[in-house]
Amino acid sequence: MAEIGFYHLTRTGLERALPRLLARTLEAKERAFVLCGEAERIGAVSAALWGAEAAWLPHNAGPDDDPPLQPIWLGVEDAPPPNGARYLFLVAGAESGRLDAFARVFDLFDGRDEAAVAAARQRWTAAKAAGHALTYWKQTERGGWEKAG
Repeated sequence: MAEIGFYHLTRTGLERALPRLLARTLEAKERAFVLCGEAERIGAVSAALWGAEAAWLPHNAGPDDDPPLQPIWLGVEDAPPPNGARYLFLVAGAESGRLDAFARVFDLFDGRDEAAVAAARQRWTAAKAAGHALTYWKQTERGGWEKAG
């Protein structure tokens, strides 16, 4: 079973929150697979990672980009990550049927979008029913995270 953290974005958007979480992932010497719910989001996510102030976040998404060497891989297909990532980041409404294949899963959702919140609740219910270890994280006033509930 995976350890799944639900990250409720209330103070900043994905483009500011995701780089911070990915920086911590790289500090832990882990690889990440960022699964985007929409192909159009890959460009925005990539730009946010290249422009991140906190850390250098090397990443790629194309088949010619030597996937095994990439610490962060961006994709839209729910398939085994080509970079061997053990951490999965679900963004822009992405869902995965392969949660068990990862040590940790980060489900980031926009708290200002009622549809996104409702979808996150459904994912929570399904993950709980499947027996995964769940945590809920809420953004602080400064954009950090605190465990809630």
